[in-house]
Amino acid sequence: MRIDSLEQSDAVLVEAAQSGRLESFGALYQRYHNRIVALAHAQLGDKHLAEDAAQETFAIACRDLRSLRDREKFGPWLGGICRNVPRQMRRGNRRPAPLPNDATEVREPGDDEQAEAVRRAVWQLPSAERELIVMRYFDGFSQARISAVLDLPASAVNGRLVRAKRKIAAMLKRSGFGR
Repeated sequence: MRIDSLEQSDAVLVEAAQSGRLESFGALYQRYHNRIVALAHAQLGDKHLAEDAAQETFAIACRDLRSLRDREKFGPWLGGICRNVPRQMRRGNRRPAPLPNDATEVREPGDDEQAEAVRRAVWQLPSAERELIVMRYFDGFSQARISAVLDLPASAVNGRLVRAKRKIAAMLKRSGFGR
C-alpha cells in the first residue's frame, strides 16, 4: 500500500505521519494546502501573507500531529490551527490589512468605486462571515468545498452566505451603491 497516495483517507495518512512517515504528511499537505491558503486569505486579506500563514499552519501541524486523537478530524483540526495563525500575525500589526486588489479582478472596467465599496463591506463583516465570502467569491470555492474545509453542514454554509450577502447589500445601500 502506498501511504503517500492522495486516495488514502485522512485517518490512514495521519496514522502513518504520526508513525514518522513524512511522505504521508506531504500527501496531507497537498490535499489541504489550497484550502488553508484560502482560509488564511479570508482572515488576512492578502494572498502573500496567506501563503506565509499556511506555511506556519503546516509547520505547527507537523510539530503537534501526535496530539491529534481523532484522525478523521485532521481537516477541521488543521483549520483551527489556521484560524489562530493569522490572529497571531495580526497582533504585531494591530490593524486589519485591507482586502487585496486582486479581489477586484472580477469586476467590469469602470467599476472601481463600487468594487472598493464592496471590498470595504466584505472587510467589515465578522470574520466567520468574511471567511465564507472570500472563500466563495474571491477564491472560487464551491459551497461543498467550503463545507468540507470549515467542517460545517452544506445547509449552514448556504444560510450563512445568504446572510452575509444581505449584510453586504445593506452596507452598499447605505453607502449609495444599493438598489
